[in-house]
Amino acid sequence: MIEFLFDYGLFAAKFGTITVLIVIVIGVIAASTKRGANEEGLAVEHLNKRLEALGDAVRRSVHGKEQLKKASKERKKEKKELSKKGSQRQRIYVIDFKGDIRATATSSLREEVSAILSVAESDDQVLVRLENPGGTVHEHGLAASQLLRIRSKGIPLTVSVDKVAASGGYLMACVASRIIAAPFAIIGSIGVIAQLPNFHRFLENKGVDFEQITAGRHKRTLTMFGKNTDEDRDKLKEEIEDVHELFKAQIASYRPQIDVEGVSTGEHWYGTRALELGLIDEICTSDDFLSEAASDADLYGITFKRKKSLPERLLGGAESFLAR
Repeated sequence: MIEFLFDYGLFAAKFGTITVLIVIVIGVIAASTKRGANEEGLAVEHLNKRLEALGDAVRRSVHGKEQLKKASKERKKEKKELSKKGSQRQRIYVIDFKGDIRATATSSLREEVSAILSVAESDDQVLVRLENPGGTVHEHGLAASQLLRIRSKGIPLTVSVDKVAASGGYLMACVASRIIAAPFAIIGSIGVIAQLPNFHRFLENKGVDFEQITAGRHKRTLTMFGKNTDEDRDKLKEEIEDVHELFKAQIASYRPQIDVEGVSTGEHWYGTRALELGLIDEICTSDDFLSEAASDADLYGITFKRKKSLPERLLGGAESFLAR
């Protein structure tokens, strides 16, 4: 009986391994054969047309074709009148930034910002729909610097937070001319954290020595494998406090109305509370902002699609297949 169970377990393991490999291969093939899956470049979408198409779809069902034709004629008439007057509507450029620990979307953000700045005029606007729970300091600092390029050109910058802008996410958001957020969006977490496990005692018990040679007293502070000292901990604490001070200084520079010390405790707040604290300027979703702006402005979605490396494509194809 034991022999049977062992053979059966071995067979199940082999079958499972083969199945996973087949899934990965199918995912790779699907990703490779998908047209345009790895094309790099800038895409521009006229968002007014999308909003109009959505409205027309409902209008056709509710009011019929005649009402749809009437609405279409009115839009054409308005555009014709503007063209005769030689006037041009304001343009609002829309960027989406979805953050992760390393703020990997920054590489696309810099291209999107560069593209906008090459054509934007002083009476145009930029809206960044930001979703970012934070992560590494230097990566998010660079992302914030990309947004500062917009402000330095005198172009109004609005950051919209529908879900979360915390820690490094708020480091980015605070540089905006205006911040809007949904009522239950998570805002804040103005603090810095560093943590790592230490395996020194485990390795010592197993008779494993860990050697680390450095030049410079503070080249390395806390370590995962060596013995940490109080001096190491104090030095890392000092470095973290310094980063925190830089974070607070950036907030104070761009949002002087905030009681920086009061909000820099590492806590986060929901949109309505964040408004009371001055962390945001208005309770409003990005959808409300764009719907209202569409009547007077031309909205353009700007997206730079980055070329993915071969490992990213292989893993992405497998993940997509498994998800389906």
